[in-house]
Amino acid sequence: MAAVIKTQSLTKVFRTDEIETHALAGIDLTIEQNDYLAIVGPSGSGKSTLLAILGLMDLPTGGTFLWRGEHVGHLGDTALSERRNREVGFIFQTFNLIGDLTVEQNVELPLIYRGVAGRVRREKVAAVLERVGMAHRARHHPSQLSGGQQQRVAVARALVGEPSILLADEPTGNLDSVNGESTMDLIDELHAGGSTICMVTHNLDYAERAKRLVRLSDGHIVEERV
Repeated sequence: MAAVIKTQSLTKVFRTDEIETHALAGIDLTIEQNDYLAIVGPSGSGKSTLLAILGLMDLPTGGTFLWRGEHVGHLGDTALSERRNREVGFIFQTFNLIGDLTVEQNVELPLIYRGVAGRVRREKVAAVLERVGMAHRARHHPSQLSGGQQQRVAVARALVGEPSILLADEPTGNLDSVNGESTMDLIDELHAGGSTICMVTHNLDYAERAKRLVRLSDGHIVEERV
């Protein structure tokens, strides 16, 4: 089976009239099925840029980017959007839940975008909320939840579509230590259950919980260890 993601000599350059910024400079990275990768590095090292490309929200300037053996650069905007919706689950630092919707409605959204039938949606939402320990809060709104509970709902939303990979961008960044530990325990459990995870974090203790650690500096991978 081909790797979920494979990049070779990946570059990303941002240009304005006055300046050219090399955010990524020759990234070689492979993410296999059921991998658990943590990406660390100082602010401005390229972590968020790399995660946006891996999540198909942006395209590289140069190099090779393969998704299950297929060149992503050959896909049009519609195909990229469909693949992102079906194969990538995003977990954000700020949760990005919609305040006017209940927990179950927030989790249901990706399935609505796919056109999944209502009965199937309800079954999948119920199952994933049970999995993250939030079934008892299904009818609550985000404002009625703690930060840790909101992050669990965000994880459920990322999981409900059974994505090929979960991308977590500073998933504990807005949480206190207790809720941060709880969220990391959940991510560890998801990996143990078969999920493929790539996480960006500033917390080195949390990064050490991953199977692999990649350190970025000035757009380069300067360390990779298992």
